[in-house]
Amino acid sequence: MAERSDFRLHTGDPAPDYALLGVDGATHRLHDADGQPYLLVVFWCNHCPYVQAWEGRLVDLGRRFGARGVRFVLINSNDTDAYPDDRFERMQARAKEKGYPFPYLQDASQDVARSFGALVTPHAFLFGPDRRLLFQGRIDDNHSDPGAVRHRYLEEALEAVLAGRPVPTPELSVLGCSVKWRS
Repeated sequence: MAERSDFRLHTGDPAPDYALLGVDGATHRLHDADGQPYLLVVFWCNHCPYVQAWEGRLVDLGRRFGARGVRFVLINSNDTDAYPDDRFERMQARAKEKGYPFPYLQDASQDVARSFGALVTPHAFLFGPDRRLLFQGRIDDNHSDPGAVRHRYLEEALEAVLAGRPVPTPELSVLGCSVKWRS
């Protein structure tokens, strides 16, 4: 688990810029979301068991909230030499197999992960219309058992901002596999 004291970005900070190759072959940029009021960036990968456990729930959120003005973007920043399951062609296959309704991008340089201060996969960052940070943290409180979830942190944050309310808990520690940095 990574604690809030380890976060680089905090509520109110601007979204770092990025231009990354997506599994669709296109370059995706921060400003691609300019037509949508909210932007959710989640640092992601293929191999992490936490990501795999939360994957279906995030796909569901992407389908439901994408239609409501939230642009979802997943970014894989892992060292693909050490973790071959996270290579680009495997990202493409996974996005297709799981029906990702959002862009899945590769941060081969790891510069974007550093600029966000991504600590684990998954690590979610929600930005508002001014592209200032509104929420960062976990998807929910039980990665291993969807039926036992009591707090849907990300969904609660999304519902709050779409209703014009403040996010109930804007910063939560994150749980997952550490970002796999190149040495």
